Amino acid sequence: MESVAFYVASRPAHGEGELTVHHPYDGRAVARTTLATAALPAHARAAALDHVSRRLAERAEEVARLITAENGKPAKWARAEVGRAVSTFRWAAEEARRFSGELQRLDTDPAANGRIALVRRAPKGPVLGIAPFNFPLNLVAHKVAPAIAVGAPIIVKPAPATPLSALLLGEILAETELPEGMFSVLPLPNERAAELVADPRLPVVSFTGSGPVGAAIRRSVPEKHVTLELGGNAAAVICEDWNTDEDLTFAAHRIATFSNYQAGQSCIAVQRVYVHEWLYDGFLPRLVAAVEELRTGDPSDPLTDVGPLVSVAAAQRVEAWVDEAVAAGATIEVGGRREGATYPPTVLSGVPADAKVYAEEVFGPVLVVARVEHDQAAFAAVNDSAYGLQAGVFTHRVDVAFAAHRALEVGGVIVGDVPSYRADQMPYGGVKGSGVGREGLRSAMEDYTDPRVMVLTGVSL
Repeated sequence: MESVAFYVASRPAHGEGELTVHHPYDGRAVARTTLATAALPAHARAAALDHVSRRLAERAEEVARLITAENGKPAKWARAEVGRAVSTFRWAAEEARRFSGELQRLDTDPAANGRIALVRRAPKGPVLGIAPFNFPLNLVAHKVAPAIAVGAPIIVKPAPATPLSALLLGEILAETELPEGMFSVLPLPNERAAELVADPRLPVVSFTGSGPVGAAIRRSVPEKHVTLELGGNAAAVICEDWNTDEDLTFAAHRIATFSNYQAGQSCIAVQRVYVHEWLYDGFLPRLVAAVEELRTGDPSDPLTDVGPLVSVAAAQRVEAWVDEAVAAGATIEVGGRREGATYPPTVLSGVPADAKVYAEEVFGPVLVVARVEHDQAAFAAVNDSAYGLQAGVFTHRVDVAFAAHRALEVGGVIVGDVPSYRADQMPYGGVKGSGVGREGLRSAMEDYTDPRVMVLTGVSL
């Protein structure tokens, strides 16, 4: 007897368990079908994620060239992004295998003797992931991988300027045995995103992008679960104890590199640097020299450190902000002359606190340096911002590190390095204007799911 298919996402499908339908009158078998699986098993989700990780590694050079072509990112940073995406999917596969829930003893209270709770998590529903242009592969991966890991279907809307990496990822996902409808990649103009955001079939919205757009999304769908990874104005602090020649040279090179490594188009690119006043005069020349060493040019050249911004308009905006700061009294220590879509790595001093390059997110290769009287004044200056994503604190002292962690109003404090460090498995996100919720594989998996409790009664513990 032929098995009758059921339908998933408009396509016929078969499950594992068999169901035979019998005639009520005489009990004869009428037809046979299969039972839909309630949830894709963990091994199947993990296998698909492992496959994507492996295929990205195999096609790494091809994918890196694609990122450079659509984004303008220098080749070495494009390769680094592919490597991170490989790690992101690998971590997701591992988390899918151990996303098992939690046991809680309830007999801590006499009335609950013999009871134990199992807390598992179930997907809230299909996810809408809206990704930006600056990391066109790995920030898409941070939407897709945790959704697949928990068994939630996902629709990805890549940035209109950089859809190719997401489409290639869709091609690799299509090689897996994920069921029909588990993922979709939909290039759309930004003005049509509101249709997807408002769709009641998508109860979860995960957005990475600008603050005003994120705030508008949150206001428009208050009944939905919304995760927002928004802008930043990342600061680094050179503390009083970070005072040797070796210390200052190391910090100068790290800050120079990571204020410019994606042409400044990263939410955690260094934008502000606060230097203890007695170290300032020794640090600034080192920083300027380190910035001057950076090579700007064709992003396909393996020696290029800094490529163009995503468009001429983006570079013109950065140029206007720098010119505004200079007109208000700032000094250009290095850089400051635009050519087409390229804006050179630029260091500014003496910048007024209300200048856009100081107070807003530049999203370009511009760095502001300021003196502070002491470490506490630096921490207060970091907090004097509408944003709170990450901060870097250059110190050797554990007590200063903990003081910074207590004082700084940010989602992450990086001690001994720039704020631009991110491990893809760690919780990542900010406070204030930098968003709500956290990414990072386990954190996003929890964000996409709700706890579901089962209490067992009469259990001997």
